[in-house]
Amino acid sequence: MKLLITGLVIFLGVHSVRMLAPAWRDRMRARLGPGGWKGLYSLLSLIGLALVAWGFDLAREQPVLLWSPPLGMRHAASLLTLLAFVLFAAAYVPGNHLKARLGHPMVLGVKAWALAHLLATGMLAHLLLFGAFLLWAVPNYAISRRRDRREGVVYAPGRTVPTVVTLLLGVAGWAVFAFGLHGLLIGIKPFG
Repeated sequence: MKLLITGLVIFLGVHSVRMLAPAWRDRMRARLGPGGWKGLYSLLSLIGLALVAWGFDLAREQPVLLWSPPLGMRHAASLLTLLAFVLFAAAYVPGNHLKARLGHPMVLGVKAWALAHLLATGMLAHLLLFGAFLLWAVPNYAISRRRDRREGVVYAPGRTVPTVVTLLLGVAGWAVFAFGLHGLLIGIKPFG
């Protein structure tokens, strides 16, 4: 569990700097330059992510059951992860209605993804991993939206074609992951 927790602290800590210490972040960007800051940010993120993956894998070797979720929660989790994939796509497809309306669909996608996995499993390692991401995403979204209002950020209006592309990419990504990659990469087949 120590590796998992260390990885979560590093990964989510790096991703919390703008939320918790914006002035420090600005000073570091000025000192290191935009490329230097992005390089350091990326390196620490990759280290944290690698530790999360390694730690989660090790923690699953000695599972600790905290509760047994009802079978129906797996269905709810499937719907929430579908929503998460659509929101992830919305973060990258320019000009879609979801980005225009929600502002930070990636963070909302993380919330949906984390909640889905908390509903579907009752293992300690899962609670640590997905609970940490959910606890990070909730204030992150609220703070980001407040910052948008304070800074007068206006997102480009959404258009129909990019929105349809967003939906198609999200559903396709979800299907590929749910019916194939999740089993290959994680070792758990949500539909098998």
